[in-house]
Amino acid sequence: MSAGADTNPAGPQPLRIGPLRLWPPVVLAPMAGVTDPPFRTLCRRFAAAGLGTPAPETVPGLFVSEMITARPLVEGNPKTQRLAAFAPGEHPRSLQLYGVDPSTVGQAVARLVGEGAIDHLDMNFGCPVPKVTRRGGGAAIPAKPRLLARIVAAAVKAAGEVPVTIKFRKGIDDSLITFRDAGRVAQEEGCAAVGLHARTALEFYEDGADWRAIAELVDLLDIPVLGNGDIWEWPDALRMMAQTGCAGVIVGRGCLGRPWLFRELAQACAGRIIEAPPRFGEVAEIMLEHAAAMTEWAARGRERERDDSDELDSGSAGSASPDSGSAGSDPSASAPRRPRGRPRRSHRRTDAPPSPEALALRAFRKHASWYTKGFRGSTALREQLMQVDSLAELEALLAGCDADEPFPDQALRAVRGKRGRQAKVVLPAGYRDQLDDDTPPGIEAEQLSSGG
Repeated sequence: MSAGADTNPAGPQPLRIGPLRLWPPVVLAPMAGVTDPPFRTLCRRFAAAGLGTPAPETVPGLFVSEMITARPLVEGNPKTQRLAAFAPGEHPRSLQLYGVDPSTVGQAVARLVGEGAIDHLDMNFGCPVPKVTRRGGGAAIPAKPRLLARIVAAAVKAAGEVPVTIKFRKGIDDSLITFRDAGRVAQEEGCAAVGLHARTALEFYEDGADWRAIAELVDLLDIPVLGNGDIWEWPDALRMMAQTGCAGVIVGRGCLGRPWLFRELAQACAGRIIEAPPRFGEVAEIMLEHAAAMTEWAARGRERERDDSDELDSGSAGSASPDSGSAGSDPSASAPRRPRGRPRRSHRRTDAPPSPEALALRAFRKHASWYTKGFRGSTALREQLMQVDSLAELEALLAGCDADEPFPDQALRAVRGKRGRQAKVVLPAGYRDQLDDDTPPGIEAEQLSSGG
């Protein structure tokens, strides 16, 4: 095909989710502490750049927010509201919501839609974290199809014309496979599409997602199925869609430190020439762009925080606890914890909050580690990057590196973010004997700290 072609007739096709038409059919997975507005914007820019001439009336994929918890959103918690914010110009505005109680979920969705805050809603039913599943939340919810149906129905009803999708795992373990029932529930209750992470909660993020489950779900449902699991390079996405028949892919850890993966995915879907991975000089430019955007967003967050404080002082804000916010990253709100064993930098003042720039750069450190993974001398470089508190420090460090060094092949499939391990899935006592029960778990099941 020519470089300016819209789509590839022999390959993936645009994906319809409600009124949204996605081309390429690619979704950025919600990741706590990662998929904030600066990162979403960067990934979206790369996706658009890979298309050449965009197909008419399409958007270059979906770029989903960090997960937001329903209850603190309903309570008007300021931190949660800041985490749910979108940058100017973000479209479509895609938000992932987590909740365990149908009433609370319905109220949260009604609030989001009533405020015109979102264009797409995704719901998280895949979190495998033990402290959540042992309380009946996260990946445990699809094991109770009637409860899942109540929650999804409440969300779809409140969403109105805004399309709703849900994301879930293959099951709890091999003895309790839930994805078939979860898919049926989603279709029956009016979801526009579903996303399947092709691992059980037991498998956590272990290597070897079971794409056969994705293919089975595609055959089972009439609504689109998006596949998730082991998308590290662009050929993985094409292979998943070809092997399973899924309508699109959800990309998580593979894009950490590699937002240009979305450019490659767009080019691959359109049948265009795939650009080579960037050399270190271009990676450094992307890092500086990303860090600068995080700094600007943190400064805006500090302004919103002051506004929230003024409202609280005037008594016009709600009485939500400041500790009831959702999981995620709000670098304007508080400094990250100092790693154990690292001494305090004595020349830093401790009687005033860090500047938005310092907070943003500290939050950026994990990204810096991912960006530089595999390059020569990156271990020593990362030790220095873990100390940067300003854009000037970051720029000076990167300027001392070899700008012409090619991107290391061994870094393409290197694990970033959460690592695979099997761990026993703890469920509430008697849970497996009560799978027909539709009673929501208690609010303690909403103490969620990661996605699925």
